[in-house]
Amino acid sequence: MRILVLGGTSFVGRTIADDALRSSADVTLFNRGRTNPGLFPAARHLIGDRDTGDLDALRDGRWDAVVDVSGYRPRHVDQAVDALGDRVGRYLFVSSHAVYRGDGLAPGSDESAPLRAPLLDAEHLTQETYGRLKVACEEHVTARYGDRATVVRPGKVAGPHDEHRGLTYWARRAARGGRIALPGRPEQPVQLVDVRDLARLVLRLLQDDRPGAFHAVGPAEPTTLGGLIATCAEVAGTEVDVVPVPPETAPRPFFPLVRAEPLWPGQQRDPARARAAGLPATPLAVTVADVLAWDRGRGEPPLGHGFTPEQEARALAEADRR
Repeated sequence: MRILVLGGTSFVGRTIADDALRSSADVTLFNRGRTNPGLFPAARHLIGDRDTGDLDALRDGRWDAVVDVSGYRPRHVDQAVDALGDRVGRYLFVSSHAVYRGDGLAPGSDESAPLRAPLLDAEHLTQETYGRLKVACEEHVTARYGDRATVVRPGKVAGPHDEHRGLTYWARRAARGGRIALPGRPEQPVQLVDVRDLARLVLRLLQDDRPGAFHAVGPAEPTTLGGLIATCAEVAGTEVDVVPVPPETAPRPFFPLVRAEPLWPGQQRDPARARAAGLPATPLAVTVADVLAWDRGRGEPPLGHGFTPEQEARALAEADRR
């Protein structure tokens, strides 16, 4: 199978490209050539820039499928479609759960849940614009390719090379042991999908030529934020004591994996369609162990979010006073 990956050198795209190469696919990567440029010497590399509209490198060649992991605005999709035309078989767009409306959602929602209003453009990617832009991207892909369009909507993705660092914070913090400040509630549901499971789903959908939308969520066994922290501690061989602290003690703008209660149903989505299509189920403990090993191997650089030790000590002291 000849696969074109739009992106392919960081986290999700990197793992998809790696899985495709391991499956003996003929892989072409299109990107700016700036992120991890030495990766995947066995792949063909095309250089361009979607932000500036430089897609000239895509105007020659034919592929059985394209995997779009770098389309954040509808114009990215439109420009790719214009450049590729009918020289690709299936167009698989990696979207996001941010496409869904957050109001009135019930636990167990499937891919038919109401979407947010599409947005054709925005100056910045923000919590408000990101999901709406992705909705418009999905619509443009489906309008152009019809039954040759596939949409994968991942929830929170975790695994080695994760620069978003959601699970990494908790795995690293639990490995230190002791009292852990949680600016949320331990019973909050959490859905994480191992990036390698996501990649395997993408390849299976291409191999089976499946259209439609698919939730990529995990783990297979439902868990909570407290359960996730306990799993991290078990993997690291430490003892922890989770101490809920007031949400206002959390550093801004967000705290990894913590969600307000009205958003909890968004952490309880139904993965049945993706499971039936071949989404694997890596145990959470395996994902945690691999994230810990990767993080330690790179020297545990600053994460840029979550509590610093000093902030956590103050939050715990305040919780004790209460």
